[in-house]
Amino acid sequence: MLTMLAARCVLQAEPIRVLVTGAAGQIAYSLLFSIAKGDVFGKDQPIILLLLDITAMLPVLEGVVMELQDCALPLLRDIIATDMEEVAFKDLDAAILVGSMPRKEGMERKDLLKANVAIFKSQGSALEKFSKKTVKVLVVGNPANTNCLVAAKSAPSIPKANFSCLTRLDHNRARSQVAMRCGVPATHVKNVIIWGNHSSTQYPDVHHCMVNMSGSELTCFDAIKDEAWLKGEFIATVQQRGAAVIKARKLSSAMSAAKAICDHMRDIWTGTPEGEFISMGVYSTGNSYGVPDDLIYSFPVQIHKDKSWKIVDGLGINSFSQTKMDATAAELMEERDTALAFLGV
Repeated sequence: MLTMLAARCVLQAEPIRVLVTGAAGQIAYSLLFSIAKGDVFGKDQPIILLLLDITAMLPVLEGVVMELQDCALPLLRDIIATDMEEVAFKDLDAAILVGSMPRKEGMERKDLLKANVAIFKSQGSALEKFSKKTVKVLVVGNPANTNCLVAAKSAPSIPKANFSCLTRLDHNRARSQVAMRCGVPATHVKNVIIWGNHSSTQYPDVHHCMVNMSGSELTCFDAIKDEAWLKGEFIATVQQRGAAVIKARKLSSAMSAAKAICDHMRDIWTGTPEGEFISMGVYSTGNSYGVPDDLIYSFPVQIHKDKSWKIVDGLGINSFSQTKMDATAAELMEERDTALAFLGV
């Protein structure tokens, strides 16, 4: 027994360096404990947390650091709180970019894009200069797809496959709506798809979704038996869920966003279950669905144990789905072109 324990100590993994930006914000407050206690990167994986926020938020961030220290978590080896990108982005294994400029009252959409292009160009450049080339980057801050594209283009020596944006929250929302409608746990629903942009043009698609009902796997349409709901209210509910949460809470989604971030990064680290796929925004190049190249677009994705991923190809797409997939692609192309004009690309 002593020999086994000694061997385990010797073989314990080196700490990984994980950055969270917007670290004094409400999403990060719901996220950091899960990362630090091993729910995301593994129960035996030590963590060094790097926390970045703007200078004005450093006093608040200090309180977050104190709380993390007071949790006395065995995997949390160090916490580095900073307002300097050259410190925050050094030698990263994973970067979770939560912080972004929120839309303020009276702000035009193009002004919001311009502000965020500046932020994510700077953070992409910091990834390029200071992080490992193997770093896995998840962009959460909105507009997430286009912010992710800007960051990826600003870090040309890091493979674009290492960049993704969060549509797992939309995926989880869709999964939960189906589960509640069927009266089953969410774990009994698999292979919903979010296509496109993390915006109200996203397309929650259940044509390939399967539901376990009393031990039998049924298609979502057979399980629910209400095509009008699936093609109408269900889609609108998922598309507008974020706005509904803001209306009710007077704050944007935080707990559910943090859970989705954990799900996304855990799947990147450990892979997706055999026969299942999840949704995430990835770089579009040469896919089988006619999605234009050079976008960060949400696809159905399977992730391998080596942290590589592939788009699930060959799924049947009917005209109803194609129209909605094209509409969200058109919005993303417009966002991209506006953003790249600001970038000067």
